Amino acid sequence: MSTRTGRGAALGHLERLEAESIHILREAVAESDRPVMLYSMGKDSTVMLHLARKAFHPGRLPFPLLHVDTTWKFREMIEFRDRTARELDLELLVHRNPECVELGIDPFTHGSSVHTDMWKTQGLKQALDAHGFDLAFGGARRDEEKSRAKERVFSIRSAQHRWDPKRQRPELWRLYNARTAPGESVRVFPLSNWTELDIWLYIHRENLPIVPLYLAAPRPVVERDGTLVMVDDDRFPLRPGERPELRDVRFRTLGCYPLTGAVESTADTLPAVIREMLLATTSERQGRMIDHDSSASMERKKQEGYF
Repeated sequence: MSTRTGRGAALGHLERLEAESIHILREAVAESDRPVMLYSMGKDSTVMLHLARKAFHPGRLPFPLLHVDTTWKFREMIEFRDRTARELDLELLVHRNPECVELGIDPFTHGSSVHTDMWKTQGLKQALDAHGFDLAFGGARRDEEKSRAKERVFSIRSAQHRWDPKRQRPELWRLYNARTAPGESVRVFPLSNWTELDIWLYIHRENLPIVPLYLAAPRPVVERDGTLVMVDDDRFPLRPGERPELRDVRFRTLGCYPLTGAVESTADTLPAVIREMLLATTSERQGRMIDHDSSASMERKKQEGYF
């Protein structure tokens, strides 16, 4: 596995991004006692994992992967997760919030806000505390959403895992400060400066495997409140008059299937997806219902401990 980060080499756009991310990954690990990489099986996680393998090649990753499992991910995502961990011989930790399991929290009965807070935010904080992780890599990018646009690459969290946007540190000349007070931890985002198009171009260049849901195919969906929702298993409660119909759709972003809208598309190959991205005028997260719970919802979630 080559890293293409030789000093003095003439770097193209993707190579500059790759070199920056590898630098961030190495810098973060050097400053941490117990790091972990959050892994959601999405396109950004796929690129981040690939960059990490390059950064520490030929050794094993110096940290485990952590998936905070809500039990509501697409089945193809879980299959992809387990296959990737097995084929790459990765250490994979899976955490499910036991309180959610006991109470049977789901997005239909309890709503997206409660579902996201209890399964994702509280589940993540439980897992970080249980394993004593002091640094967590996340695949968020600044172009995804406005609160992510202003977050630093090295983002400090309080002992309660809270983010304070008014207490961010400057990062001039690619200088990162990972020093923490007792109890604090760090979230690190190696893909901060990538765009959605960069991610797809890199996946194509590196020939990386992806969850098939990113490519268009006939899938059973219902149109609910203006959103195409895929019926992924028999837990989906159909409303009176609703009947799933096969439509050619794909996903620009992946999350819990009842909360993730599909887009109609004929892009069934990576080059077709890239061509579609070149013409896109909407945010990839327009189909993520958790972003629309309330005004500034993502920033509020991050302040409460969401990644």
